Amino acid sequence: MFIADKWKDYAVLDVGGGEKLERWGEVLLRRPDPQVIWPAERPEAWKKAHAHYHRSQSGGGQWEMLKKIPESWTISYGPLRFLVRPTGFKHTGLFPEQAANWDWMSGLIREAGRPVQVLNLFAYTGGATMACLQAGAKVCHVDAAKGMVQWAKENAALSGLADRPARYIVDDALKFVQREQRRGHAYDGILMDPPSYGRGPDGQVWKLEEEVYGLVEECAKLLSDRPLFFLLNAYTTGLQPAVLRNLLQRAVVSRHGGAVDAQELCLPVEGSSMVLPCGASGRWQA
Repeated sequence: MFIADKWKDYAVLDVGGGEKLERWGEVLLRRPDPQVIWPAERPEAWKKAHAHYHRSQSGGGQWEMLKKIPESWTISYGPLRFLVRPTGFKHTGLFPEQAANWDWMSGLIREAGRPVQVLNLFAYTGGATMACLQAGAKVCHVDAAKGMVQWAKENAALSGLADRPARYIVDDALKFVQREQRRGHAYDGILMDPPSYGRGPDGQVWKLEEEVYGLVEECAKLLSDRPLFFLLNAYTTGLQPAVLRNLLQRAVVSRHGGAVDAQELCLPVEGSSMVLPCGASGRWQA
């Protein structure tokens, strides 16, 4: 397992009954998690939640504010600072389990001892972008949602990285990749965190199982002559680590050699031996 166990400003306090209780800085949030099919261990702790996200039978849901909390606040991961804000569909603007991947990529960038170009697709609010910038890479940050790209810029400013070499682009991932191929651009590291389902800026429908192999294959063509890494994340339960391993073997290893390590991505549960599964990551390294 890849475990994000170096957080200080974030923790999973308990899990049970289809939900998770998390600490985001000083704020406790209660959110649904369908993989939690066992009872909670610390029922008293749940009463301290500041906000509770309720799923609707018809889809979506809403936040119930149990105590007064700020509209947004910041948390830190090492030198990085992130803006946290409860949004629609239970999200907060950050996937803390990805810190395990941030550390892995940062290490490779620092060890390279040369300029490194990174492409971050489906880049969301830029957690990985900030980690790669902090490690010294130049980053191209691409997301189809204008609001998420703006949020990433705010995170860069909070982290003191606003002057680092980064391009922030609102675009459809595949179209952007194909344009980069025509321009002759190349990247030493590529990562993607695609949604299970979504729409591009012009309404293009994205279904992960149907699109991801073709996108990975096209991205593999953008890797430089001295590539460092390729990271593929999946939250869809049907895409197990073995599936990600096979994808990367076929699309990347066949073209560039190297090796693949694919495992579950998890968060530790505080005061417990349990971990919370948060999807899977496939890591290719030259």
